[in-house]
Amino acid sequence: MIKKNIFINSKDELRELFGKYDENIKLISECFSIKISTQNDSKLVISGIKSEVNKSTKIIEGLLSIIREGHSLSLSEVKYHIEMSKNKQPVDWKLLYSNVIDVFKKEKEIRPKTLGQKKFIDAVRKNEIVFVIGPAGTGKTYLAVAIALSALKSKSVNRIILVRPAVEAGESLGYLPGDLLEKIEPYFRPLYDAIYEMMPSEKFQKYMERGIIEIAPLAYMRGRTLNDSFIILDDAQNTTLGQMKMFLTRFGFGSKIIINGDITQIDLPRKDNSGLIKISKVLENIKGIEFIYLNDQDVVRHRLVQEIIRAYEREDLRNQEME
Repeated sequence: MIKKNIFINSKDELRELFGKYDENIKLISECFSIKISTQNDSKLVISGIKSEVNKSTKIIEGLLSIIREGHSLSLSEVKYHIEMSKNKQPVDWKLLYSNVIDVFKKEKEIRPKTLGQKKFIDAVRKNEIVFVIGPAGTGKTYLAVAIALSALKSKSVNRIILVRPAVEAGESLGYLPGDLLEKIEPYFRPLYDAIYEMMPSEKFQKYMERGIIEIAPLAYMRGRTLNDSFIILDDAQNTTLGQMKMFLTRFGFGSKIIINGDITQIDLPRKDNSGLIKISKVLENIKGIEFIYLNDQDVVRHRLVQEIIRAYEREDLRNQEME
């Protein structure tokens, strides 16, 4: 058994490190079977088995370096850094947290929270078309919207076009009440929610009225050519290969495309018809196109989302072994 001391600069720093109801520090203590105590709000004392004390000390020092750069911490981020430590995959703290995406709300700090998310952002900067495939909660839609708004703000593009297969397993909108916009609006709610977090609502409404931000069901993309645009296709697992080809050939000069999807949540009658599953083989080795694969380690929602995803993966494995 050994003890190590970490010095704290202020009560605010200590409060941020411990988290709400001390949840951050409790998680670290439980994961490494160590004891953490404070002395006069200016020193942490970590005690336990040498190897576990050393690992937890490194994590706490890393978290403190983030706080001292002016960033806040969430429990999911603390959990992620613990996991990466246990998997012996060191995280470059400064590189990860310095990658801030500039959106229309100045007080909103948007940055990658995992290495997978950072790869996603880097891929969009280097390529014209990026496919992002991963489970729920990995920030696919949220980050895509942030990157698109940042490009619009910097005038790298003239408009943003948000596209979705309007209804799962098809695009029959006729039975829904209202005009086209009212019919499709519920299916774009995840994109709207992200935009409202990053842009004042009155600016969003003005941009919608002027066509600077446009929403479109996938079927309505046929025949168009989109220049100087940032296009996001969300829920792409529910497109067929033919629809995917139609969408990708809308690509014009000065544009970027992000295509998001979760191949574990396909709503098509035949799952093997998903264009998102087949497209990686069709487009492999084409310069300017990159595929990014996120996994359960990149989940930034409640910890139960990560556990649910892993439970389903185990069940799928069992079913495959029985076939």
